[in-house]
Amino acid sequence: MANEPAPIDLDAYDFELPAELIAQEPPAERDGGRLLCVPRAGGPLAHRRVRDLPALLDPGDLLVVNVTRVLPARLRGHKDSGGAAEALLLGPGPAPDSYEAFLKTSGRQRVGQKLAFEGRGARFEAEVVALPGDGRVVLRFEPGVSPYAAGEAPLPPYIRREASDPADDARYQTVFAREAGAVAAPTAGLHLSDRVLEELAARGVERAEVVLHVGPGTFQPLQEEQLRSKRLHVERFELPDVTADAIAAARERGNRVVAVGTTSTRVLESCASGDGNVAAARGTTDLFLTPGDPFQVVDALLTNFHLPRSSLLLLVAALIGRERLLDAYREAIAERYRFYSYGDAMLIQ
Repeated sequence: MANEPAPIDLDAYDFELPAELIAQEPPAERDGGRLLCVPRAGGPLAHRRVRDLPALLDPGDLLVVNVTRVLPARLRGHKDSGGAAEALLLGPGPAPDSYEAFLKTSGRQRVGQKLAFEGRGARFEAEVVALPGDGRVVLRFEPGVSPYAAGEAPLPPYIRREASDPADDARYQTVFAREAGAVAAPTAGLHLSDRVLEELAARGVERAEVVLHVGPGTFQPLQEEQLRSKRLHVERFELPDVTADAIAAARERGNRVVAVGTTSTRVLESCASGDGNVAAARGTTDLFLTPGDPFQVVDALLTNFHLPRSSLLLLVAALIGRERLLDAYREAIAERYRFYSYGDAMLIQ
């Protein structure tokens, strides 16, 4: 009988982060963040800027970006009794005009509860019609309306906004976002400005696209069952033929595949064909990469600094090892890097 894999000890992937290092605003310029360069093979760390990225990659390298577009899925409003209500829309519900959502209100939530949401000059009424569990509710809206018309950028809870900031509409979205469907941004891509992309192209760095619609599981802590089964929440993805061809061409000429973010990484490794290339595919993935898992496609990774005890942190540890990862994080904290969605970045290569 095959040996069972050792259970994942999340305590080994914990770290103390001063609250003031959790970025509350993006950098003044999209490509103005700091960049901690971490050689995969070992050696000293280097401190650069995101705008230095073109000089750090080689002509012929292939940069793979996630072109998902974040939906304006955060709704603010009130209960019919007057108390505040906030919803994160997760996608269509089981019936017409219904949507699954995480709902935050004071007091107990109940079927039949009436709500009203306002924003962007729109106002929609809704009713709680089901409580399916896992913190979710099903909301039914007025026939024929799109509640996203009243929505705002679904910033994660550690970014605190008392009111909507219109600047988040642009800054919590990549410049190449195209395919609507995510409820959180692929945050490594937030650093890439049009200027940096133009300089990468001028250097001869190629670019290819995948789609992974970041789902609500990204907001939730890892569960015991996920650690046991080594599977994550399901998210929709697409890897087109043109991207598969671009990866094969990069391999043929001896260049690297550089994933922008853990979302691009999961798509690429989900579609790995076993020889360093990928097969075009569309569907869902629950791939959970942890230390000990091989990377078949990704050679280098641009990524943000992630929450402790998270699947994203484990993915990065799978690429460079736990001790190397935690050493890099200790260096970043000592050097006062900014963490999480609007924070600085690492380049692992």
